[in-house]
Amino acid sequence: LKARMSKKQPQTRDKESFQRMNYLYQAAHCVLAQNPENQELVRFYTHTMRTIGRRLVIKSDPSIKRNVCKRCSSLLVPGITATVRLR
Repeated sequence: LKARMSKKQPQTRDKESFQRMNYLYQAAHCVLAQNPENQELVRFYTHTMRTIGRRLVIKSDPSIKRNVCKRCSSLLVPGITATVRLR
């Protein structure tokens, strides 16, 4: 019985953390859409999201990794926070 309970607990914790990471990512997008000048709040949300993932070793989707700067944790949105050049 204890073995079953211990196996279920990390899955629930990871699920809650994954949901929190998802919420922070969506909140960062909403804040950026409402007020593009509010970069500090967006960086805080994305940095917190990445910290949770790093602490619990939860892998992010590649599309999310592409949209967050690894250096400054800024959300990269073409035309607002990133410039796109074609060669």
